[in-house]
Amino acid sequence: MKNQDGAESEAGIWAAGGLVADLISASSLGSLQRDSLAGTLSGSDLSEPRSHVHVPWIRLSGPRDVTMHPITVQCKEAKILVTVRRDLFGTGRLIKATDLSLGPASCKPTSSGAGETVTFEVGLHECGSILQMTQDLLTYSTHLSYKPKPSDSQVIVRSNPAVVPIHCTYPRTGNVSSKAIKPTWAPFSSTISTEERLAFTLRLMNDDWSAERTSTVFYLGEELHIEASVNAGDHIPMTILVDNCVATVSPDKDSNPRYNIVDFYGCLVDGKQEDSFSAFRSPRMQSEKIQFTVDAFRFAGDTKSLIYITCSLRAVAIDQAPDPLHKACSFSKVNSVWFPVEGPRNICSCCDIENCGNPEDLTRRLRPFFPVPRRVGRAAPSAS
Repeated sequence: MKNQDGAESEAGIWAAGGLVADLISASSLGSLQRDSLAGTLSGSDLSEPRSHVHVPWIRLSGPRDVTMHPITVQCKEAKILVTVRRDLFGTGRLIKATDLSLGPASCKPTSSGAGETVTFEVGLHECGSILQMTQDLLTYSTHLSYKPKPSDSQVIVRSNPAVVPIHCTYPRTGNVSSKAIKPTWAPFSSTISTEERLAFTLRLMNDDWSAERTSTVFYLGEELHIEASVNAGDHIPMTILVDNCVATVSPDKDSNPRYNIVDFYGCLVDGKQEDSFSAFRSPRMQSEKIQFTVDAFRFAGDTKSLIYITCSLRAVAIDQAPDPLHKACSFSKVNSVWFPVEGPRNICSCCDIENCGNPEDLTRRLRPFFPVPRRVGRAAPSAS
């Protein structure tokens, strides 16, 4: 979409790892960090503000390994202490300390030797650790990597590689020293909301929708709980719609392979697949929020199992009547029929024919985005 200066505007949520699908070895456990920065979208002369919102990183895995990992993590004031037993998999076979590393920077152990444990002691910001901030918490995230290498003159290994994510969480209402402070800063997206701007967000939620999910690791067979929202600020009350969502293996939403999750102005087409129960949550809890579930999947042949999901969001006046261009439709396998979150059922009939209208109708049929005079403006230059 173009803003008032004619520039293209595209908002995104970027995670320091993202909404990724990465197939982890069966010997690894845990979850990756997620860090979000809500995107914003400038108002324009179009009838409806819209935004492409990007949820990077989801990490997917095969069946859970329920074996307890012999790894101890101590989160200190300014350091992380990781102790690893060399019998990492509980098989009696001791791994080599040189096959272990910590973080994206692949830091080597600070102590090892011929004993049964290997130790890493690093600063919170060292070894490529990632800082995630929520309203109440600071989370430093890194990972322990085990990459077995063949012995001299050998071409085989006797164990699989493993990645174990590590998190250290601290209260955000104080720092890590003895002098407590109470920060007064607010997230960037909440401080720039004005009459000329909206803030769109797309978040992964926990299973009961009560809070944002802190992990972006999903196992095949689990559900992704996704929430889209808009902060209208000083605007009139708004309703948010999800026009489309596409999954890719790279951040480029137009890259291939690609898979449409939502299409045709609000048809959750993934839910029509034989092995899927994806659906919008109904009824809608708040007009400025919409929630939906997607069954976890990965791209066939993609060894990384890394998935990026990009959604196009649109905000409309709260009194906009549902129609084929303003809808949220899910497919019921029980009745083999589409049904809407709001409005009559026939507004979803276009999902089957995969044609729900012309996007030009969005600017031709609807009233202006600003229905009341703006409160701020610039005086016209005086005549010379």
